[in-house]
Amino acid sequence: MADLTWRKLGIELPRILLPRKGADLSKWAVVACDQFTSEPEYWQRVEARVGDAPSTLRLILPEALLSEDPAENARREDGIVRAMDEYLKSGVFRELPEGAMLVKRHLPCGVRTGLILAFDLERYDYHAGSTSLIRATEGTVEERVKARLSLRRRARIELPHILLLIDDPEKTVIEPLNSLDKAPEYDFALMEGGGRIAGTFLCEGELEGVRHALSRLAEKQSGRFGKPLLLYAMGDGNHSLAAAKAVWEEVKPSLAEEEREHHPLRFALCELVNVHDSGILFEPIHRLLTGVTPDAVNDIAYILAEQNGDVSMGKASFDHPAFAHVLPYVAGGERGEIVVPAPASRLAVATLQSALEVYLKKTNARIDYIHGDDTLIKLASREGSLGFLLPAMEKADLFATVILEGALPKKTFSMGEAQEKRYYLEARALR
Repeated sequence: MADLTWRKLGIELPRILLPRKGADLSKWAVVACDQFTSEPEYWQRVEARVGDAPSTLRLILPEALLSEDPAENARREDGIVRAMDEYLKSGVFRELPEGAMLVKRHLPCGVRTGLILAFDLERYDYHAGSTSLIRATEGTVEERVKARLSLRRRARIELPHILLLIDDPEKTVIEPLNSLDKAPEYDFALMEGGGRIAGTFLCEGELEGVRHALSRLAEKQSGRFGKPLLLYAMGDGNHSLAAAKAVWEEVKPSLAEEEREHHPLRFALCELVNVHDSGILFEPIHRLLTGVTPDAVNDIAYILAEQNGDVSMGKASFDHPAFAHVLPYVAGGERGEIVVPAPASRLAVATLQSALEVYLKKTNARIDYIHGDDTLIKLASREGSLGFLLPAMEKADLFATVILEGALPKKTFSMGEAQEKRYYLEARALR
């Protein structure tokens, strides 16, 4: 296979927007909007820290602050659109030439290295059974996509918290860029324990090695397991990418063929990361139920038994079959576990999620998805709450599992804990 063009690799080199020189980036960059959803106090601290300074906080709507009043959410969205217009008109941004940003994120587990690029939404399909070049790794919830559509339709700019993964165990694509000796565009400490981040701009000529290596990786993985090529798998931000895809599909029919080729809405800004990067850890995403009755654990155990056969309950122990799914729980001051000896699914998260969806339909309980053992335990200790602690997935198994079995159950894994998620920093014009 000859070297592929950027477009055949599903990529267009973007013109990245960064805050103008001298901006306080520690106030500019805030964590992804879908983090700390059960901790509005986190976002209150961020609000106090940012103050009146230019910040991506003004350009997003944290899910923790969503109102049950649609009119209030619409007012917030209007404010975001106004802030985007104001930032563009007042010179908050500076635009870089076509290229990519090499990002190094310093985290407790190591340094995560990624490339900010624009990816072609024509090469992405999040639906079940997809064989596209870019694929979802977990089930996509249409309601969560719809919640993001209104803002994407109106947005003048996009700010990515999306992480796309490649399966490059020999570290041939991104890692060689670490040897480049070039001054960074930014290097600063992120707020709220987010670690340190540095970004270096790379022009097209400096990215030729990446294009060659991606071409070779595509050739090597083409036909793996006798299936269509999966070159990019979703790491984080699938619902945001799905919303971008949906808006592009709405706009596309109104465009002439030549307009479609490079229309800004055809692409989405994402960070590309190697799943084998030492700075990537797969963390489980735990389940938190609120508004539950004291009988909730028994009710869920009964549903699990209906779906999988007999289950057992009690205090944590180690006397289980190797293939059993052990589901530790926290309910107020009580801790224990539900053991499913002969589960119908391969993954513990699938076993639990199937039962929870039945339970939620029968009750008024609500579900949230929580990162971090300590956070789950703290939240599940509150009255009327029930939390389940789930095991982590092996990251080296991700691509093979998705190729062979399709998307995993929703919220199967997280790449790091909440404060390790991507912070909004770079942007791209959409109109």
